[in-house]
Amino acid sequence: MNLLGIEAAVISFVCIGIFHPVVIKAEYYFSSRCWPAFFAAGSLCCAASLFAESPLLSVALGSLGCTCLWCIIELKEQERRVARGWFPENPKRRTKRGGE
Repeated sequence: MNLLGIEAAVISFVCIGIFHPVVIKAEYYFSSRCWPAFFAAGSLCCAASLFAESPLLSVALGSLGCTCLWCIIELKEQERRVARGWFPENPKRRTKRGGE
């Protein structure tokens, strides 16, 4: 019996579940300008997945890398959600929105 597919699905689900609040907090404290950190982490994880000996480690690194890269898109979406009032804006951070 090969459980790699189910293990890969669980890893992907956990990565997405963990990074959902990470994106919210990252936008709150650092704004969407922190996207290069997610790009670097995602690129490194994807590259490392190419060289991992274990198939499960390769899947884990690939899932983590793609999740980090997807977070770049979600940071922009989170910024829009904050502008709509769906999430709180950090009062200590001064950013200009929409030409204000």
